[in-house]
Amino acid sequence: SMASPALLMRVVASAYSVAEKAATIVRNVMSAGDLGIVEKAGPNDLQTKADRLVQMSICASLARKFPKVTIIGEEELPADDVTEDLIENGHCEEILKKPCPAQYTGIKEEELVIWVDPLDGTKEYTEGLLDHVTVLIGIAYGGKAIAGVINQPYYNYEAGANAVLGRTIWGVLGMGAFGFQLTEAPAGKHIVITTRSHSSALVNECITALNPDAVIRVGGAGNKIIQLIEGKASAYVFASPGCKKWDTCAPEAILHAVGGKFITDIRGNPFQYNKEVKHMNSAGVLAALRNYDYYASRIPNTVKESLVP
Repeated sequence: SMASPALLMRVVASAYSVAEKAATIVRNVMSAGDLGIVEKAGPNDLQTKADRLVQMSICASLARKFPKVTIIGEEELPADDVTEDLIENGHCEEILKKPCPAQYTGIKEEELVIWVDPLDGTKEYTEGLLDHVTVLIGIAYGGKAIAGVINQPYYNYEAGANAVLGRTIWGVLGMGAFGFQLTEAPAGKHIVITTRSHSSALVNECITALNPDAVIRVGGAGNKIIQLIEGKASAYVFASPGCKKWDTCAPEAILHAVGGKFITDIRGNPFQYNKEVKHMNSAGVLAALRNYDYYASRIPNTVKESLVP
């Protein structure tokens, strides 16, 4: 008889279906028209009804299947009873059929930490920049991001009424990443992607020092990594403390799975994702699919000294 799939593959297969359910919730909240926006720390730090419902759905669905896994979500939510219509029990069969990389076959539930950003790019969501929005489920083991699921609920939304809306990208270290076409940015071009709504003098000083051919300003960490793996940008640079572990865990795993370098902070230190770690990535972000060292070597010391891990 077939050995049952390794825990990691079962978690990823479930996270895939849970992310697709999340995308449906995101689209339903938007089409119903009442986003239920509340400010958290200020006008650039928003939470909507979609953030709240999606986090409840993801965390409750995964906790029910994998009760000993640590799950850390962005939103501070009361531990209300989650209604059954938010629970997703399904899993992606195709993922279960793939062999688990050998180094991860013995993982136990209590060794995994799942970092959840229910709606990455909330500000853009409220402004109708729907292609910026992603749902992020990152899976960490031994403090490292080893697997991730990124759902884009509005992928294809400008392609007309008959287009299939949304897609799910997933990856596991040692296996690769799936659900998109891996493409490199044009050779010899330095296209930097950075924040849209959290700019600062430091962010801009850092970008100027890289002497880029072009700068793309978009919302969402998940969205930025998709731009890297699809060849629209060559580096993701964010010289600011705004980003959190749930923003970077899933994207980091996807980028690493296809051979990119991610994520270090602006000083070159890798991120840690164990459950005790602080949530803020206070020393910024630097990531690239190729030529990471080109960008890392050009970060000014003034920028590095301003950002304390």
